[in-house]
Amino acid sequence: MEKKTVEILGVPFYRTTQQQFIDELLQKAENQEKKFVVTANPEIVMSAKKNSQFKETILQADYITADGIGIILAAEKFGLPLNERVTGFDTMVGILEHAAQKNLKIFFLGAKPEVSQALQLVLKENYPQLQVAGCRHGYFSDGESEQIVQEIQKCEPDFIFVALGSPAQENWIVSHYRSFSKGIFMGVGGSFDILSGTAKRAPKIMIKMRLEWLYRIATNPTRWRRFLALPQFLHVVNRERKRKESVNK
Repeated sequence: MEKKTVEILGVPFYRTTQQQFIDELLQKAENQEKKFVVTANPEIVMSAKKNSQFKETILQADYITADGIGIILAAEKFGLPLNERVTGFDTMVGILEHAAQKNLKIFFLGAKPEVSQALQLVLKENYPQLQVAGCRHGYFSDGESEQIVQEIQKCEPDFIFVALGSPAQENWIVSHYRSFSKGIFMGVGGSFDILSGTAKRAPKIMIKMRLEWLYRIATNPTRWRRFLALPQFLHVVNRERKRKESVNK
């Protein structure tokens, strides 16, 4: 069955719900399939718009989900609403909660060494039955990359979560994807920091009110430049919407 997507500035977003997506990926993993997942926010879409090579990279994904309220707002403006946000963090946690009972193995690649160490402790405490195939921090050279690939191959994990930040995580996955015969590969940005307790996620009320971006600026003001992508993105979306409306008149 063909996947239903909503195209935002040339990027096709998968139309699904958070729980449906978790269930679908678990099923794919049980079937020992190989898939590439991109969880995209406005910053990633703007990067793809400016960089054709990066756009080519993310368009190789089997699934691109709306990890960012700006994507949801854009879909509404185009009159093609998406069901809800489908975030990398919530997808990862949903998989962790069910992986053990389905006998699925997970490899964690990325984040700072201290975050990776903290993550391993949290996984043992909160998911004692989980089969952790490996946990490797993200500070490695290009020369070490092939060694990491071999390590992952030997483990034969069903899920490979890559937290190198964008575009590094998507580029790493695409560069080595052909080396594997199975596995669900997904870039998860700063999710290891949150899961390990090194960083905090916005309160649920702020997420519900679509204000998670504001919380992230308030708690990490040094990253404010990155959030300029949201108003820039919405400006481009409005311009594109008006262009389409004039064409259709």
